[in-house]
Amino acid sequence: MKFKLADLNYDYAGLEPHIDKQTMEIHHTKHHNGYVNKLNAALEGHDDLAHLTIEDLLLGLNDLPADLQTPVRNNGGGHYNHTLFWESLTPGGKPLSSRFKDLLVKQFETVEGFKEAFKKAALTRFGSGWAWLILEDKQLKIVSTPNQDTPLKAGVTPLLGLDVWEHAYYLNYQNKRDAYIDAFWQVVDWDKVESRYNKA
Repeated sequence: MKFKLADLNYDYAGLEPHIDKQTMEIHHTKHHNGYVNKLNAALEGHDDLAHLTIEDLLLGLNDLPADLQTPVRNNGGGHYNHTLFWESLTPGGKPLSSRFKDLLVKQFETVEGFKEAFKKAALTRFGSGWAWLILEDKQLKIVSTPNQDTPLKAGVTPLLGLDVWEHAYYLNYQNKRDAYIDAFWQVVDWDKVESRYNKA
């Protein structure tokens, strides 16, 4: 399989003022596209893997040839993470349903409690990485991962991810990662997050 950079479901300016057009365009066409190109280059000559999806590759990372594990982890992870990130965003955001709100409250006591815990995971991720809301053992949990690592593994479903690499926010927010995290909630598509939960 030759992996491709998918178009976004909104214009690069569609998430303004929360995420600016220039950041979105660079992030999508340069950073994400770079991961896709490097992943395809790494997989060249491995026709036996051509039928695998990105999820298959990442779930079976330890079974890949040794020379492929690092490039697939980094570039395949970058492709998977960014795809999930873009699909989780929408202009103006979409509100929490009462059902999913109840699920968050059950696990984190309040929606604000959830957001505070998520923000802490994003702020305390040293250097580059991601903060995640995941479903594991039928429970909602918050984790963070370094670089382009993904929480995707057997029995774990990533529901929502926030990119906290500096390239995701530095043009508009400079070193104010906390302001970028707060702005993120304004463009989250909770319908998409809940649909991932339902499929799991």
